[in-house]
Amino acid sequence: MSDLKFTPDHEWLAIDGDVVTVGITDHAQGQLGDIVFVELPAEGDTLSEGNEAAVIESVKAAGEIKSPVSGTVIAVNEALADAPETVNQDPQGAGWFFRIKIDGDFDSSEFLDEYAYQSLVEDEA
Repeated sequence: MSDLKFTPDHEWLAIDGDVVTVGITDHAQGQLGDIVFVELPAEGDTLSEGNEAAVIESVKAAGEIKSPVSGTVIAVNEALADAPETVNQDPQGAGWFFRIKIDGDFDSSEFLDEYAYQSLVEDEA
């Protein structure tokens, strides 16, 4: 069973052992509007925590998705190349971006739980 966590940058992480699935939250996709393009890392890429992992473009803005953890990309959601709107339709499900195998030790307590994330979103409003 995965453990869902969030970053202050509006990314979600589904943690399952040493594998983390990453995407953006429903709040983030709502702020961006209609997503028209997603550029994902390649399988086998090594990502460092806090560095750019993906690029997302919407009708309103373009931005980068940072990797919340360090590790190696083991899967990417290739369906987003042809259907980037999936991120709008199901951001915390079928709209996931990539899966990364964590390098070394990992402490999920540094991320927000759902309650803390909702408080963050409310504070930003």
